[in-house]
Amino acid sequence: MALKTLGPKAAAALDQELMSTCAFSIDQLMELAGLSVSQAVYRVQPLHQGRRVLVACGPGNNGGDGLVAARHLFFYGYKPSVFYPKRSKNELYQRLAKQLEDLEVPFVDDFPSALKSTDHIVDAIFGFSFSGEVREPFPQVIKSLEETDLPVTSVDAPSSWDIDNGPPNSGLGSTFMPATLVSLTAPKPLVKHFTGRHFVGGRFVPPYIAKKYDFEMPEYQGMDQVVEVPPSGQKL
Repeated sequence: MALKTLGPKAAAALDQELMSTCAFSIDQLMELAGLSVSQAVYRVQPLHQGRRVLVACGPGNNGGDGLVAARHLFFYGYKPSVFYPKRSKNELYQRLAKQLEDLEVPFVDDFPSALKSTDHIVDAIFGFSFSGEVREPFPQVIKSLEETDLPVTSVDAPSSWDIDNGPPNSGLGSTFMPATLVSLTAPKPLVKHFTGRHFVGGRFVPPYIAKKYDFEMPEYQGMDQVVEVPPSGQKL
């Protein structure tokens, strides 16, 4: 079977139901999402291929997932650094940042310069709720992601992509295409435009919720929080 996708409205409703009907806290969901991202990075960027991971975080939940992933990567043996130019005043995000600071994980201010001393990039800037124009200071960051030869892993959505329609100006020239995409809970419609390695991280979703929202859970193995799935259009 091919995995079904969740549009932005359904994804937002599912998250709300996980926090109400299913009694998850946002802290729990963010921790599980970040853990999933860190496991995907471990798969595509083994330690022997380079330990330096630059995590680019936006101001919302996607950025929070990135902060959690950076902490897990530190404990796996990587050397993460974090670009987090628009820090949230929300207590949860402040705690996540402090946890990294306590581990002496560096926070960097100059993204293009930081690219020169890393082996892998995690794009945790914008998630499934993104719409409209990319605002400062992120246009230059997206441009750098588009131009770099380094492998990029995007969290839930390649930043700047439309959740339904994929990359901006699709078919009109060069656009940002990460090497890896980690779809959280379930893939979003943009996956039909994605050509790289695709992982799903949603092992925490109760089966009855998946049935209610009419999407299939892939087969997770052992203790894995992610599973690699074929590119869009291919059968599982």
